[in-house]
Amino acid sequence: MPSLKEIKGRIASVKSTRKITSAMKMVASSKLHHAQVAIQNMLPYETMLEHILKSFLAAEAEAQTIYDKQRPVKRVALVVFTSNSSLCGGFNANTIKMMTQAVDAYAKEIGRDNVEIYPIGRKVYEKAQKLGLKVQGEYSALADKPNVAQCIDIAMELGQKFAEGEVDKVELIYHHFKSAGSQVLTRKTFLPIDIESELKADHERDLTSIIATKESQEYLKNRGERSDVRGQKEEEVKPLNDNFIVEPDMNTVLTQLLPKMAHLMLYTALLDSNASEHAARMVAMQTATDNADELLRELNLQYNKSRQQAITSELLDIVGGSVNN
Repeated sequence: MPSLKEIKGRIASVKSTRKITSAMKMVASSKLHHAQVAIQNMLPYETMLEHILKSFLAAEAEAQTIYDKQRPVKRVALVVFTSNSSLCGGFNANTIKMMTQAVDAYAKEIGRDNVEIYPIGRKVYEKAQKLGLKVQGEYSALADKPNVAQCIDIAMELGQKFAEGEVDKVELIYHHFKSAGSQVLTRKTFLPIDIESELKADHERDLTSIIATKESQEYLKNRGERSDVRGQKEEEVKPLNDNFIVEPDMNTVLTQLLPKMAHLMLYTALLDSNASEHAARMVAMQTATDNADELLRELNLQYNKSRQQAITSELLDIVGGSVNN
């Protein structure tokens, strides 16, 4: 059994650690409030813009853009969001694990050299360097201070690489903030624009919907006109959805909307990850504080038992000495 001095030393150590974890929990709670306000203000706008653009691209047969074209995947870029510091539970470990699984899956098809990593956060940057992955830049400052301008630069670089054929697919790996106690690890396609997911999510079983599918619009583009079964005069096929009035023209609208949606998706993912980090750290520090309280209770009980045993032993020695005398 440890001595009273050793137990007192452990109690002092646990109390000191508890002060640290309690203070970190309060700091994380304060930062979470600001990060939560930021993501709650940004997420509805980004979600609605993404929904409008995808619906527009799916419904308009004339909407031509290279950013929604599916092509054989030969080169992939992964934008991975983690934190710069630890003590946030499994936040970083889970993100890095998903990144590793994605790299291994692509490595079997196209090789590890054709997978590029854009690390947002020091933890994923160090891990990618350690694993020998192809790292493109270092963006640790973004993890602490989200910056729109730098997100625009990254989005423009990725868009240019996709347009020039240097990258065939871009994915985002980050934590989506649902609540202070729930953060969902998300793997989302950034480029090419995934129109099918929008249609399947909203209109797959809606027989009254006037939103055209991507296949039907491709059919209209390729055929353009049809003839009836009886051999009557051919008639021009009309678009399935003509509710959009485009001003000033299609190219101008797409030129403005596509870059805006791209950098907003990156910026929203960054805010999501930032809020999730603070929430995970707050929960982890609260758990650590509760564990310290439980450990202090056990140590105090052990200290009292040892102290009582020492007192009893001294009393017995005194009584034994008096009897002998």
